[in-house]
Amino acid sequence: MEQTVSPLSVKDSERLEVQRSVVINFVSEGSLEQYRTAAGKLGTLRALLEAGVFEADQTYELQCMGIVLGDALVQQHGFEWVAVEDDFGRDPALRVERTSVLLFPLTMISKRVERGEIVDVFDLFNGTAEIALKRATDELGN
Repeated sequence: MEQTVSPLSVKDSERLEVQRSVVINFVSEGSLEQYRTAAGKLGTLRALLEAGVFEADQTYELQCMGIVLGDALVQQHGFEWVAVEDDFGRDPALRVERTSVLLFPLTMISKRVERGEIVDVFDLFNGTAEIALKRATDELGN
């Protein structure tokens, strides 16, 4: 099963925008400026999780939260959105620039919530970035 990594297509980008809008709909007008920061995105995700806005069976909505988590990683660490296609389909992923290191934020929150775990998005964000950046450094030989 081989993976093909490519830039996002127009259709991929549109899909991500629709998914982002699911989360943005919960952001008050007065909080939009804060939401534009990585910390603001993470704070929004934390508030949604703590309030139990989405149930464990609301996979799509939880995956929308994963896209916003990915946006925060892009914003803070310069990762790039790409599309990964394999035998199972095509999904958005993050790539650490100039490496083959891939992250799949789409399901990072949903899988944990579905397993009944309490998700600390700040820990998830920091741990994911730390691992990805270490792998990238190792790959680049630095």
